[in-house]
Amino acid sequence: MRLRQSLLFCAMFLAALAFAVNPLAAAPKTEVIISMDTGSSSPTIGFDPILGWGSGEHTHDPLFQSTLLITNDDITIGYDLAKEYTISDDGLTWTFKIRDDVKFSDGQKLTAKDVAFTFNSAAKQAIEADLSMLDHVEATDDTTAVFHFKRPYSAFAYIAAVFGIVPEHAYNANTYGANPIGSGRYILKQWDKGEQVIMEANPDYYGRKPKITKVTVVFMGEDASYAAARAGTVDVAYTEAPYTVNPVDGYKIISFPSVDIRGLNLPAVKSGAIHKAVSGVELPAGNDVTANRAIRQAVAYAIDRDAIVKNILNGYGKVAFSDCLGEPWDNPAMVIKTDKAKAIKFLEDDGWKKGSDGIYAKGDLKAQFDLLYMSSNSVRTGIAMAVAEMLLEVGIKVNPIGATWDQIEPQSYTTPNVFGAGMHSPSGIISHYYTGRNWASYSNPTVDDYINQALAAKSVDDSYPLFQKAQWDGKTGVTPDGDAPWAWICEVEHIYFVRNGLNVIDKKIHPHGYGWTIANNVDQWYWD
Repeated sequence: MRLRQSLLFCAMFLAALAFAVNPLAAAPKTEVIISMDTGSSSPTIGFDPILGWGSGEHTHDPLFQSTLLITNDDITIGYDLAKEYTISDDGLTWTFKIRDDVKFSDGQKLTAKDVAFTFNSAAKQAIEADLSMLDHVEATDDTTAVFHFKRPYSAFAYIAAVFGIVPEHAYNANTYGANPIGSGRYILKQWDKGEQVIMEANPDYYGRKPKITKVTVVFMGEDASYAAARAGTVDVAYTEAPYTVNPVDGYKIISFPSVDIRGLNLPAVKSGAIHKAVSGVELPAGNDVTANRAIRQAVAYAIDRDAIVKNILNGYGKVAFSDCLGEPWDNPAMVIKTDKAKAIKFLEDDGWKKGSDGIYAKGDLKAQFDLLYMSSNSVRTGIAMAVAEMLLEVGIKVNPIGATWDQIEPQSYTTPNVFGAGMHSPSGIISHYYTGRNWASYSNPTVDDYINQALAAKSVDDSYPLFQKAQWDGKTGVTPDGDAPWAWICEVEHIYFVRNGLNVIDKKIHPHGYGWTIANNVDQWYWD
């Protein structure tokens, strides 16, 4: 606690010093300054959709580029560059008709050839957005792009809603990310890697004209972001729940509902397994304790989610039992009530016996495991400590271990961690439950079959009930009473200090990751 207080004091002092040397009054009425977490400071690839900008798990509007489709406020699909699209009966051909009035920021017209170039190029890259289902794209004329698929994939509509289109005539993989030419609402004016991004409104944008004409984004840790708000050097400062107990003069606290879900991945196979990533990298997988379904079920029932929302999130969130809370494909069968007696019954029915130390064991195997968490994140730290206390009450010993994400990621197939997830796409169901794709090394042929049926559905709307069945069909699935490969815990609202007089507009639930999501509708913000 003393260390955190010292760090906070230092951050506040430095921010106040910077303010004194170069004071920033409230931004002009058409400008804003936003602080985002350091994890959002764009990767070395820069702002290049072909290399992953905007379209991975932390999905957001690419801002500098346009997309074929969009997600509406209710997470259904709408239109951007595309005026309409059709899908063949076999699901293998998608035809997009695009607008003919769109120009790139260098003045050149955007055509279907640019759409084809973007997706054909991206499909050759090993990026977080999965395009393995795509065979090729062709432009049959300037306003028609035809996508040919290797297999049906109804969820592609959600990929098309975040994948920015780049210009074939001006694309160089070595330079584009630092100097993106696009047709989106903003143009990149300055990028100081790891420090700030400055963008200005695109005067040739074809849609609604931005009310905010200049956006500056600065990247900061939790303490520094709070200190920047205290010093008045930013208009919008991201924060975490623990900081809200000390409001900032001149700022209001606003929060947004999200599908930014925290939960525990529980490896469902025994140790000694191997996970082969899409990139070809092989990582050790499996955990002898969590490979027992009774352990996973007990974990799911023993966690008091209401207490975590109240005490760790300070009420800025809600309990969660899936990674798609409130989305069209969420299955209400995932919902349970905390029941420690039931958790213990799962263990004892499976042959686990309580030892003299209060910890259950099955033969020589004790009910204990390590739990990794990002030590730089106050909420994940709090969740890890709370989970350890709650599981000890039912005879499961958890050893919380703080680490960086770079340390955690390669261990995640063997060791549970306080995981963050949640997408504006049913692709999250695939990444968490489909064989060979998930952090829990979970495999169930019935679940896989429902996912395959969902992807082969005639429309994205038709896929929703099938994605729900992949979670639970009445007999089998991934619920806490089923295979329980994950113990989902809570939805984390995204919280910001916002300068008085600034109206931040965003009606859409946020996906996983603070970061760039806050800027999705920055063009429509306004000052009093």
